[in-house]
Amino acid sequence: MEQMKAVRIITADSKTSAELRDEPLPSPGRHEVLIKMRAVSLNYRDTALLRGEYPLPTKKDVVPVSDGAGEVVAAGKNVTRVKKGDRVTVSCFANWTGGPFTPDYHSNSVGFSIDGMLAEYVLFYEDAIVPIPDYMTYAEAASLPCAAVTAWTALNKIEPLQPGQTVLVQGTGGVSLFALQFAKIFGARVLAITSSDEKAAKLKELGAEAVVNYSTCPDWDREILALTDGKGVDKVLDIAGEKTIAKSAASTKITGVVVVVGFASGFGGGLPPVDILVRTLTVTGSTIGPRIDFEAMLTAMQKHEIRPVIDRVYPFAEYREAYRRLETGQHVGKIVIEVTH
Repeated sequence: MEQMKAVRIITADSKTSAELRDEPLPSPGRHEVLIKMRAVSLNYRDTALLRGEYPLPTKKDVVPVSDGAGEVVAAGKNVTRVKKGDRVTVSCFANWTGGPFTPDYHSNSVGFSIDGMLAEYVLFYEDAIVPIPDYMTYAEAASLPCAAVTAWTALNKIEPLQPGQTVLVQGTGGVSLFALQFAKIFGARVLAITSSDEKAAKLKELGAEAVVNYSTCPDWDREILALTDGKGVDKVLDIAGEKTIAKSAASTKITGVVVVVGFASGFGGGLPPVDILVRTLTVTGSTIGPRIDFEAMLTAMQKHEIRPVIDRVYPFAEYREAYRRLETGQHVGKIVIEVTH
């Protein structure tokens, strides 16, 4: 039987590790598609899974990582959406095509409740498949499913982003940089916070109007208010959770929107209800997005030929180094693992 290599998250003696295994090559059923993976990219939640800190139930010994791109090498008998040779990626919730999120979709979370992308070949039901634009490399397309779709849907939470509105993004991870790029498409003004002057320069290069270094200016919410003449921003994408949520709220205008998209600094935070009340804020979460939002985002990206920002590309054999790079927090953009050539 033909073999392939796949990484699995193994928990033994209360320790979690990512182990490379030899496994049988799967073959597609009637509505399934077999993809030869070319590249995958990591998200913060992948490191949380490896640390044993992911907050939702996961499959035992799961193949990790939700984000990847590759080539269709075989399609089942009744597959109509794609064909052999197509360049594709996969939606993060394999059965969420459109409409609001329901709890059922958690049972098809790629790389968490079902096997993900960190393998030489992957098998998915055709409804999860999303074709990628011709102008993108596999590495670029691999960076999209979680971070880019999260940014796209978060910017349009509660009501669509409007030209002239102001958005606050945080840091230089994938979601923040995609949000910056997308907000510029919408004609919005983008402000940012980050931890170093070097990262600030990259954010300005991508179109941020002003950047506050929170390492040297811990009261960054006051700076954001000053940059908006005391009014605050229309929307803020809160990445870190515990350490940023209160100041995110303080940075937002009366009737503004705080969209929580991450938990990088922890699950606490203590946002006082009075802050929400006095500023009449809407505080909401964003759970990536359905396939139709992914496809709409790709249409916009293709029209403007937006290219994802990639921090570093690692060979498959160095997948552990890729995880370590993400843990350092020094990255600017997406960390990619090249699975096959």
